[in-house]
Amino acid sequence: MEIVILDSTERIASAAADAVEQVLRTHETPVLGLATGSSPLPVYREIVRRHTEDGLSLAHARAFLLDEYVGLPHGHPESYREVIRRELTGLVDIPAASVQGPDGGADDVAAAGRRYDEAIHAAGGVDLQLLGIGSDGHIAFNEPGSSLASRTRLKTLTEQTRQDNARFFDHVDDVPYHVLTQGLGTIMEARHLVLVATGEGKAEAVAAMVEGPVSQVCPASVTQMHPHVSVLLDEAAASRLRLADYYRHTYAHKPAWQGL
Repeated sequence: MEIVILDSTERIASAAADAVEQVLRTHETPVLGLATGSSPLPVYREIVRRHTEDGLSLAHARAFLLDEYVGLPHGHPESYREVIRRELTGLVDIPAASVQGPDGGADDVAAAGRRYDEAIHAAGGVDLQLLGIGSDGHIAFNEPGSSLASRTRLKTLTEQTRQDNARFFDHVDDVPYHVLTQGLGTIMEARHLVLVATGEGKAEAVAAMVEGPVSQVCPASVTQMHPHVSVLLDEAAASRLRLADYYRHTYAHKPAWQGL
């Protein structure tokens, strides 16, 4: 796990976009994993900028979303398929048919979860998975208590997560109680995890993820067991890390040729 502490959201977005661009330029059929929420948005804006201004192409890529609400009607503006279309995929040249998300409207949600894992496997697996982290340590919608080996499945959101997401809806009562989410076991099969966290509100969760025990209490801590994880933080999100000075030292002396 590499911890990168940077002094601005712009630098974080640029570093994450560099990793995405590297995959796009070096893989014949790159597979990206896309997260929603506020943390990845600056990364998506930078990717869109590189597409618009520098000609970066995603036409040869496939993308899989981390999760989707259960029960929102097709086309709802806060469904994650619509959010991703609005913030990224509708602004670049990736074909709409190459972007897939869990089917939160399926009659058989359990079967939809199994089909989704099978689709990721059939695509060759995810090359780079973008992630955020919740204030309670969840990644995707794997809330505290989630199995560290879990697969794509139905999850019930905690009240904290519903309150956190209420800003995207007219009222907290409009936030669904259930989601179809990639499991921790599914996420851990991606070849490179790039997790972005900013703000003091994420500091406790980041510290538990990076320096705490691997535990269901902090689902994101399972990433300690992954061979290639890049954690991109601003100073506020890194403020609870005991080894922050060491992380800064190692990144400052990283070989110039070595990317994330």
